[in-house]
Amino acid sequence: MRLSVVPQERRFYGLFKRQGELVAESLAQLRNGLLEGQSRHPGLRDLEHQCDDVTHEIYNLINHTFVTPLEREDIYDLASSLDDVVDLAEEVSDKMDLYRCYPIAPPARAMGEALAKAGVELAKALEGLDGFKNLEPRRLAVHSLENEGDRITRTALAELFANGQSAADLIKWKDIYDLLEATMDQCEHVANLLEAISIKNA
Repeated sequence: MRLSVVPQERRFYGLFKRQGELVAESLAQLRNGLLEGQSRHPGLRDLEHQCDDVTHEIYNLINHTFVTPLEREDIYDLASSLDDVVDLAEEVSDKMDLYRCYPIAPPARAMGEALAKAGVELAKALEGLDGFKNLEPRRLAVHSLENEGDRITRTALAELFANGQSAADLIKWKDIYDLLEATMDQCEHVANLLEAISIKNA
């Protein structure tokens, strides 16, 4: 445990809470677009820019803070990892528009639902970052959702190659499923990173 007579900068917790909100909102927007079969890319692009701004604010605060509440490397890694979730959600939406992948296949809608739930869990975990409150149940929930996402992706790819899709559709949808899986994997990475930080600071 680190002890210091110098006050720690507490603004990091508020900024991480805001990043968590942006992650949850981005994944909810992605889910809604997949369920409705409508583009949400403009909104997701705006959320991605907002998350970039918060991430840069965290980086600047690291550079101007003498005593941080967490190790500097951990703050940097967490901010960067959360930003990556939003980047990936925006990329999924961008590719959906680029490939004109409409109507939306049922497995993609199911992945959207799982990702939105993971976003809620991460946002709640970040609300409790100051004091590391209830992080383990959040990590386990995200881990379960990641396993669900793996099952959905395996089934989706099997169906994709079994249904006589054109070569172009195979390439498009495999890319979409890979991106959706990467987004879920990144959510689990954030959850694991939060657990590692909490153990280090116990």
